Amino acid sequence: MESFPVIDLEKLNGEERGATMAKIKDACENWGFFELVNHGISHQQMDHVERLTKEHYAKCMEQKFKQMVASKGLEAAQYEINDIDWESTFHLRHLPVSNVSEVPDLEDDYRKAMKQFAQDLEKLAELLLDLLCENLGLERGYLKRAFYGSKGPTFGTKVSNYPACPKPDLIKGLRAHTDAGGIILLFQDDKVSGLQLLKDGQWVDVPPMRHSIVINLGDQLEVITNGKYKSIEHRVIAQSDGNRMSIASFYNPGSDAVVYPAPVLVEKEEKGNMYPKFVFEDYMKLYAGLKFQAKEPRFEAMKTMESSINLGPITTV
Repeated sequence: MESFPVIDLEKLNGEERGATMAKIKDACENWGFFELVNHGISHQQMDHVERLTKEHYAKCMEQKFKQMVASKGLEAAQYEINDIDWESTFHLRHLPVSNVSEVPDLEDDYRKAMKQFAQDLEKLAELLLDLLCENLGLERGYLKRAFYGSKGPTFGTKVSNYPACPKPDLIKGLRAHTDAGGIILLFQDDKVSGLQLLKDGQWVDVPPMRHSIVINLGDQLEVITNGKYKSIEHRVIAQSDGNRMSIASFYNPGSDAVVYPAPVLVEKEEKGNMYPKFVFEDYMKLYAGLKFQAKEPRFEAMKTMESSINLGPITTV
């Protein structure tokens, strides 16, 4: 099998731009995942965020996780567990309105670092969306406008730790799923592995790489591209040694954004329109109960709601 795609974003600025764009195109069409290096976010900043995240887990999260494990008897499990994940998490919201100052137990230095990191990731997400537009033959800014809704996009971060697990054969760090939203930017541990994606029927490791940002495409980009790009099933394998850090930021459509295949891409497809149109918030309500199931029935369910949507053109921001 070919190697996992790693994209050097700095090469967009020179004579290798064409080859780099082709590599991004191939990754989107055939992997749904790729790893970015030289992405413009400073290594010093990433090291700072990592240190503060690991300190926060040790100080505020670790004991709570151990209590959860004990209360559910997970360490004594004898059979495969399919209804819970071996992870410790908290969530931050950045857009349309930030809640970072309201989340309890965060040191001020950590709040400040996460706000700055989120701002840099937001810019990177919007750059990537325009690169996708270029490869898809969409006008610049199309995907950002498609995500916009009445209050702009939704942007949030899931901060996770996956502690050492005594029964990694019986419980997953995170069960297999596709991501519901738009484009996902992951800052993951460079020492402890565990993230895998499903490609051609086989689970493939996403390699830990220092100071990289892993990108994957969510269900909404599959819909907007009319299936040219696909969201890919992935999971986290629990490990018997080490604590894996994961900071996943989700750049998604606004809650009231109407999502549907780009007309110019439908015209290029012999089979025509392959996907439904729907309000993103409605999709998320459905996803909440079906996250760990196949995405296709979710798309089918949304088709039944199409007639109730008043679909207008994407407006210019």
